[in-house]
Amino acid sequence: MARLCLVTAPPRAVGGVNRKKGRAGRGMSRNAIADRLGEPEPQVSAPDDVPPTDGEPAVVAGETCPVNRVAIWQTLCKEARADAETEPALASYLFSTILAHRSLEDALAFVLANKLRSNVLLDSQLLELFSAQYRKDSTLVRQAQADLQAVIDRDPACDKYLQILLFFKGFQAVQAHRVAHALWKENRGPLALLLQSRISEVFHVDIHPGAVIREGVMLDHATGVVIGETAVVGNNVSILHGVTLGGTGTRDGDRHPKIGDGVVIGAGVTILGPITVGANSKIGAGSVVLHEIPPNRVAVGIPARLVGKPVASAEPSLDMDQVSGLSDYFYSI
Repeated sequence: MARLCLVTAPPRAVGGVNRKKGRAGRGMSRNAIADRLGEPEPQVSAPDDVPPTDGEPAVVAGETCPVNRVAIWQTLCKEARADAETEPALASYLFSTILAHRSLEDALAFVLANKLRSNVLLDSQLLELFSAQYRKDSTLVRQAQADLQAVIDRDPACDKYLQILLFFKGFQAVQAHRVAHALWKENRGPLALLLQSRISEVFHVDIHPGAVIREGVMLDHATGVVIGETAVVGNNVSILHGVTLGGTGTRDGDRHPKIGDGVVIGAGVTILGPITVGANSKIGAGSVVLHEIPPNRVAVGIPARLVGKPVASAEPSLDMDQVSGLSDYFYSI
């Protein structure tokens, strides 16, 4: 078990792009796992003495988000060892959360179980619950890896995978929700709803277990995010704090928004009803969206209206630019 944790990996984003250099050049690394949907990633060999976790290949070609399973875990372990050396007070914490485990899924299950435990919901129960779901469905692990990479590439305040796994509640809330959603699909509604309740209490993020959240999603700051039962959030979406994807009225059935790939939703945005926000669109902070947004458009205001097109990137969620594309919006201060 210790051998995996002692292996070091180059401090770079998977795919061969230096994280800091990528940000300095254009705000993100173009070869990021979650940023290049459908683009096969070059093979990255693991050191000779470290086989791929659980016997899986290092890179699985043809996946929606190609992931080097070994490199991310090796980098996490290297970061944990480095922080333990520079800050001895954290050594025990980093050992129990990262270095004592064999894989990302083991560490993630441990972190989430300890975050969500309560007096009547034991960490040992939660650990077994999360671990069982990760063993059953490897998609959950791949999605977590894509979400890790999304935060690395889009958040200039973050330069380590370790920070995301241990301290970023938006990432943690999404991973816990994914397990709740898996339980929901298995018709284990009461347990899924209990998990949702704890996620809301601990992270201040309320996502119904029926909601679908795809890969490469970042909840930035995350506080106050509410996502309803029939909502769908596409690949590579960035959502800031205070966002609501809500329904209207009391009718059953499809009643929540569908967010396309590559969308960025600014802070405090409210999107109501079974409407579609088209791929690669941008919703300005504080807007209230009541009608469908076409792809590749910028919407802002109360109620939101179309004011232009994104100009900084083909996928606004990747560069997190919340102000460009507003040339047609006239206002005074």
